[in-house]
Amino acid sequence: MGSYQDFFDRSITDPDGFWGEAAEAITWTKKWDKVLDDSNQPFYRWFTGGELNTCYNAIDRHVENGRADQPAIIYDSPVTDTIETITYRQLRDQVALFAGGLKNLGVVKGDTVVIYMPMVPQALVAMLACARLGAVHSVVFGGFAPKELAIRINDAKPKVMVSASCGIEGAKVIPYKPLLDQAIELAEHKPEKCVIMARPQAEAQLVPGRDVWWDDLVAEAEPAECVTVAATDPLYILYTSGTTGIPKGIVRDNGGHAVALHWTMKYLYDVEPGDVYWAASDVGWVVGHSYIVYGPLLYGCTTIVYEGKPVGTPDPGAFWRVISQHGVKVLFTAPTALRAIKREDAAGEYLKKYDISQFEALYLAGERTDPDTYQWATEMLQRPVIDHWWQTETAWAIAGNFRGIELLPIKPGSATKPAPGYDVRIVSGDNQELGPNQPGVVVVKLPLPPATLLTLWQNDQRFLESYINPFPGYYFTGDEGYMDDDGYVFVMGRVDDVINVAGHRLSTGAMEEVIATHPDVAECAVMGATDDFKGQLPVGLVVLKAGVDRDESDITQELIQMVREQIGPIASFKSVVVVARLPKTRSGKILRGTMRKIADGAEYSMPSTIDDPATLGEIEEALKTIGYAQKA
Repeated sequence: MGSYQDFFDRSITDPDGFWGEAAEAITWTKKWDKVLDDSNQPFYRWFTGGELNTCYNAIDRHVENGRADQPAIIYDSPVTDTIETITYRQLRDQVALFAGGLKNLGVVKGDTVVIYMPMVPQALVAMLACARLGAVHSVVFGGFAPKELAIRINDAKPKVMVSASCGIEGAKVIPYKPLLDQAIELAEHKPEKCVIMARPQAEAQLVPGRDVWWDDLVAEAEPAECVTVAATDPLYILYTSGTTGIPKGIVRDNGGHAVALHWTMKYLYDVEPGDVYWAASDVGWVVGHSYIVYGPLLYGCTTIVYEGKPVGTPDPGAFWRVISQHGVKVLFTAPTALRAIKREDAAGEYLKKYDISQFEALYLAGERTDPDTYQWATEMLQRPVIDHWWQTETAWAIAGNFRGIELLPIKPGSATKPAPGYDVRIVSGDNQELGPNQPGVVVVKLPLPPATLLTLWQNDQRFLESYINPFPGYYFTGDEGYMDDDGYVFVMGRVDDVINVAGHRLSTGAMEEVIATHPDVAECAVMGATDDFKGQLPVGLVVLKAGVDRDESDITQELIQMVREQIGPIASFKSVVVVARLPKTRSGKILRGTMRKIADGAEYSMPSTIDDPATLGEIEEALKTIGYAQKA
């Protein structure tokens, strides 16, 4: 099969041959004229002239080729005490009927549909039904604030909205319909119709003439056939936060997306058709799009839709129960989930209750995997724990450990090596390439591989300004890091997570790495606070492990000493405070930028993605005890 290096070298020197070969695994209505179309740089396109349907590739062809009775989806919902299996045949029938319902509402190829759903199989049905019709879906995380949803409605201009009466977050029922109604009221663009899935946990009031129940829509529908689209036609829009506060609509194509995601299932995750693959994420995030919905289904795997948490639904053994009960081969989740489990069950007592013999590997992404979490998970699971690094913009890993080609030695703190197709480089602020072990900005030499963002929705100019113009000839990742002598990629954090202390550029990620090794620390965050004398100073926030019963001031002094010894006095790390929890997005990312504003006493707006707004008040009070968060 060849080594990782063989695969990587060929992907860079012969992208047409490499991806043309990968594309043979996809069913095309019409073969492409050109694999890589570079006629309009930097707007590269893949498989121009090719025609296909993504929904056909994800469902129908498996039904036709012997997988009709294999489970496509296992819906596991501890919050509603439900487990349901949907075969590929059943999924095809549900998707075809719902697509017929959308067709009756006037949805045609090229229209947009905004999906605002909880973690239920119907969310996947709605996405795939759009793909079946050649419509463009835009999934917004269920429960997003009305103002944020309204911004996305105005940008995507959907003909139809698809939602549910409620979502369930742990023990909380969150009615969606009032949020949806408010968002439509705020939005300048008004969708023609809203389809509402009724859930018994909350009732919803329909707006006459505009709203229709999911079940009623389907009852009157005829199954719709797959509509052929161009490989370069958009499959979906997914919004990611922008620095201006206006979200950026990442546009994904049909052809390149299907080819690359199908390819990753074998070569990155090392699964086979029929295997059970679980991405413990949400359909509202890119991980959900790529690896709850499209990747596993394109490849013929069984995917798990999990409506629950890593802890509390009901206990820290939740993930191990799912792996054991459903025979999961590979789990992909965020480091935050592991830290939550570790915090409540550091000794792994809950893990011992379950047989996870079928389980082969744990993949982590969404934020950097700190070495302490990596070591703990490796020790507990006795399986490869693989950190891989990617972004909403890329749809799949920029760097990783390609287990299906060759499992490379793991270096804690590194996402291993660049993925085939990604020519990763490290550059200085003035766009000069840097050598091994020299920290700088992480960029990818153009062209990017298939499935990565084409542009921003109806905003080519902002695409250029955000991703291309900062470093001409490269894709700007917004991350800082370095590559070592072996070509391993170390991503230290966002460019704005690098702080300037008296002219010295220091990585807050490196400080967090040190603090995380303290035996009493479950989680930590370091951000730079403004200082009149030194420009910025690092401030640390730590969450202690459950059951730690020591004087907090002793712990904070030990942390200050550790950073001093391992990074040096130059870091000027003197401020650290113990908190009950850290503010996070619903996908588990720590809101360092917001905390930095709180520390500086600056104005900040409540992030739309925040999991629990009350944490910000707690952080503000904690920071005041060490002299920060004083209003300017």
